[in-house]
Amino acid sequence: MSGYEISGAEHRLVEANGITISVYLAEPLGEPVPAPPVLLLHGFPELAFSWRHQIPVLSAAGFTVIAPDQRGYGLTSRPDAITDYDIHHLSADLVGLLDALGHESAIVVGHDWGGLIAWQMPLLHRKRVAGVVGVNTPYLERLPAPPTEVFRSVFGDDHYIVAFQEPEVGDRFLAENLDAVLPALARTGVPPEELANYPSPLHIRPGAGEPALPSLESLPGAPLMSDNEMSVYRDTFRETGFTGGINWYRNMDRNWESTPEQEGARIDGIPCLMITAEWDPFLPPALASGMGKVIGELETVMIAGCGHWTQQEKPSELNAILTMWLSRKFGHATDRQSPR
Repeated sequence: MSGYEISGAEHRLVEANGITISVYLAEPLGEPVPAPPVLLLHGFPELAFSWRHQIPVLSAAGFTVIAPDQRGYGLTSRPDAITDYDIHHLSADLVGLLDALGHESAIVVGHDWGGLIAWQMPLLHRKRVAGVVGVNTPYLERLPAPPTEVFRSVFGDDHYIVAFQEPEVGDRFLAENLDAVLPALARTGVPPEELANYPSPLHIRPGAGEPALPSLESLPGAPLMSDNEMSVYRDTFRETGFTGGINWYRNMDRNWESTPEQEGARIDGIPCLMITAEWDPFLPPALASGMGKVIGELETVMIAGCGHWTQQEKPSELNAILTMWLSRKFGHATDRQSPR
């Protein structure tokens, strides 16, 4: 399988933490900002390609940018063991990547599952984190019970995260419906009231006689990507399948069980930014409402009229927020001291 290209970025295969990591790198253009690199973490079912609109903009603003295909995705290694995808392996991959590239720390920016990893990084590897930005994904305090128990009790056995726990069920459904499920997921956001009568494209247990997926013409929102952009995801996942990414979900309880010290944990001493999206049905802004109680230095901003796929739906708005905050927090000393 060959990789894909991202404008303004160099593609490399890096050996780190015992695996091969496919990563896209962009050096700062013009006068570099004296700051750690910006580490961009994608979600499910995505790739570093999801950050294609941000990489050249952040580079032009003077930042070094690192965007990996994370463990299980793209040309990055896809170990067989489910336990190789727990939070300790995923976060250690990033530490190993920073080591391999010669960086002591990074400003970690994550969306969807990448956001969950981003908020875990200061808890598991504090010295390697200079700042954290959550895009759609908030910092969530430790649940009182294993996560899959909580999802099952709230949403039932048909919820996709619950269904993903079963061997091969989600993997096979997504692979068999690849050409339909990605376009069904990658759509612009709509107001929550318009979603009430639509099944999720990740509803992977249709009843007898029901179609596996609703027709694209019947779904709310508009396509997010051109055919050429969609082909990057389609061609990649056709080669890799979805098991690597789904194995992240299969470690949710293991992650909870292996981090009891995170009960009541706080994130202090580093600048943090939470960017919510008004119309995200998976991660609504209300989930971020309590973050100020457990994060010492936090700013929050909402992008109006935006769904779940923020980097691709509202790239200009996201780029403006990121570059302004990064420049203010990590720019030249004179910039940091200027009134805002």
